[in-house]
Amino acid sequence: MSLRPSILDPLFAPANTLPGVGPKVAPLLDRLVGEPGRPTRVMDLLFHLPSGGVSREMKGSIADAPVGEPVTLSVTVVAHRPPPPGRRAPYRILVEDETGDVTLVFFNGQKARLEKLLPVGERRYVSGKIELWEAMRQMVHPDRILDDKGIENLPAVEAVYGLTEGLSSRMVGRYVGAALERVPRVPEWQDAAWLDRNGLPDFASALAAIHRPGNAQQLSEDALSKSPARRRLAYDEILASQLALALVRSRMRRLPGRVNAGDGHLVERIKRALPFGLTGSQSKAVDDIRNDLVADKKMLRLLQGDVGSGKTVVGLLAMASAIEAGRQAALMAPTEILARQHYERIAPLAEQAGLSMALLTGREKGAARKAVLAGLADGSINIAVGTHALFQEGVAFQDLGVAVVDEQHRFGVHQRLALGSKGEAVDILVMTATPIPRTLALTYFGDMDVSVLSEKPAGRKPIATKLISIERLDEVIGAMGRAIGNGDQVYWVCPLVGESETVDLAAAEERFEQLKSIFGDQIGLVHGKMAGRDKDAAMERFSKGETKILVSTTVIEVGVDVPNATIMVIEHAERFGLAQLHQLRGRVGRGSRSSTCLLIYKGPLGQVAQARLEMMRQTEDGFRIAEEDLRLRGEGEVLGTRQSGLPGFKLARLEVDGDLLAAARDDARLIVDRDPDLVSDRGQALRVLLYMFERDSAIRLLRAG
Repeated sequence: MSLRPSILDPLFAPANTLPGVGPKVAPLLDRLVGEPGRPTRVMDLLFHLPSGGVSREMKGSIADAPVGEPVTLSVTVVAHRPPPPGRRAPYRILVEDETGDVTLVFFNGQKARLEKLLPVGERRYVSGKIELWEAMRQMVHPDRILDDKGIENLPAVEAVYGLTEGLSSRMVGRYVGAALERVPRVPEWQDAAWLDRNGLPDFASALAAIHRPGNAQQLSEDALSKSPARRRLAYDEILASQLALALVRSRMRRLPGRVNAGDGHLVERIKRALPFGLTGSQSKAVDDIRNDLVADKKMLRLLQGDVGSGKTVVGLLAMASAIEAGRQAALMAPTEILARQHYERIAPLAEQAGLSMALLTGREKGAARKAVLAGLADGSINIAVGTHALFQEGVAFQDLGVAVVDEQHRFGVHQRLALGSKGEAVDILVMTATPIPRTLALTYFGDMDVSVLSEKPAGRKPIATKLISIERLDEVIGAMGRAIGNGDQVYWVCPLVGESETVDLAAAEERFEQLKSIFGDQIGLVHGKMAGRDKDAAMERFSKGETKILVSTTVIEVGVDVPNATIMVIEHAERFGLAQLHQLRGRVGRGSRSSTCLLIYKGPLGQVAQARLEMMRQTEDGFRIAEEDLRLRGEGEVLGTRQSGLPGFKLARLEVDGDLLAAARDDARLIVDRDPDLVSDRGQALRVLLYMFERDSAIRLLRAG
């Protein structure tokens, strides 16, 4: 049950309660600003900010009106020229002022309607773009045709909105206007001195200023990014998200922890069994984690490390610490194939340290599954590795001390909380191979401490990255044949063709058939539409070296480890995001041999694609790449928030609002320190803010105490 303050009801009301939004328009608005399974609300329209503006000020005379720019002119209607009967010609109307004339052109114009709209001899005001056709001025389908009364109510500037088919900017503007009239007087949740110092308006004035600007310049991209009105709304949204994270963090921290580390003998035993010594940043992360584990507060730490930086070993050492203290540990991965791989990678090290391990995914059935569940319940199994199957109802641990979660961005705050509830005061370590720019780490993981693995482990060689035009594909295939002859293995990633997986699949199958005609049985195929079992089998044949080339769509992105794979071919690399290219490249270079990544592109390249591919050629530093990716694409794409259900921002743009993020984080921590239950006047107002931006799960935590 939602305890949303009733003051927000007008904003959460469905958009079809606004005048003009009937059964035809409502589905179009759903497509524009709604979310799957949830119709558009009044606030969704208000948070759909304009992308530009058109000036509707009166612009001089017809003779002076610039060609190709929107103008509003005062004219007299001279003559109607309907098309001759039976001819498919446009309906033309001649209008004039004292300096010249313009023909208004209407395709499929209805005579009766146009005669009523533009009566001969009357004065009218028309808005639109003037074009030249056979040296004569014309205006095709004017945006506006108004009489004296209408022009009085016309705003000097009209906002232009992003649209979907069937909606015009003018319609959206009209519904937004109706929505603005419903904005309630909300209590001020921002610090008054801060608003004053930064010259920011109150919430309602900010919405009005952005949708109803004084002039078109205020809606240019540059002006919008700096506009006090947009910055105010962006800060509201960022503060809501930072406050929610700070509340989760303080709640996790308030729950007492337990000492989850013993005397260090197992950790030392595993370190001695490693083929390489730990890197400097691995040692530091291990120390940070140990300090968390011996403290009496719960650990919530994010371990960020590029592909191949040795996160799994750090995770294993964290688990060993808990086992020394007489607890159990769990490692959770997003897919079965990754869970299996973690298991295989860790098992020999765990065995040497005398630890018992078990694998639990959706695939374990019957007696095998029962035995694992019994071992977890009686404590005879020290480490469980698995998918989210580990955290289903029927799985009980005797005493879970540490949970390690791989690939964080698949698990939101809710899953972090659910994980922690499988034992008493479970310490949580989250690992991600997606280098997250600092601003995004603050945004989405502000409730966590962060450790970064910055070096590659010893023995890893750099990967040579080359850009190759698709016209040289034959050369690439020839070189690949020679590499296979030398015992190398090749990943061949097929392009993202469109929005649809089916089209992507067709491209992959076509390339597979072509390569199969050359390389025969040495080639395998894996794609998103395959059953999990078939996918795993194809991957397994490749990792065992039974197949030499693996053609795939991007399903191989996360974590699969094949030391002999030394060549990564990415077709149509210009269609991939930087982070994705970087992740894919990280699949090779995992053994002791030199590796190559070939980025095959089809020219001519746009500016952004060119910048992306150049960046890949210049550096293997995942953090530099991630910062650049954020600059080029914005946060929703970088983190995959569109797919993962993480809350993307509607009003804030992290590439320009980074300074607001730091301020909001400090403000949120201060609020939680001073008023942890949000009971002061400002605290009560901040509850309204959290509900407005749908971060109310944080308020449920307050209620849960």
